[in-house]
Amino acid sequence: MTRPEIACHIDFDTWAHLAETDPERFETLRNRVLDYCIDRAPADRRERLRRLQWRVNQVRNTSSNPLSACISISNMMWDTFSHLGEAYEDLQHSRRPFRRCARILPFPAPQRDKA
Repeated sequence: MTRPEIACHIDFDTWAHLAETDPERFETLRNRVLDYCIDRAPADRRERLRRLQWRVNQVRNTSSNPLSACISISNMMWDTFSHLGEAYEDLQHSRRPFRRCARILPFPAPQRDKA
């Protein structure tokens, strides 16, 4: 069977032909390539990547057709991108100098007992 690192370089038409003619082999190879790519990621990111791939697989498994799965996965990506943009905006906002607009209230000095 094809080594995953070589399979990463298979062109789209070859992958499409394999999916059409031998879906079981396509899925096996797809999973091997995904595992290979995740295993090559930095160790501190692997678990998150595995969980993300699990979510993508669940969307694929529960969608009524490939186009529906594609749209759902694309929406997941855009949601994440949107959250990233919001985090960036929050970071930019936190870097702005604080405007001092609070009114400082004077407190009376504490009374000392005369003994």
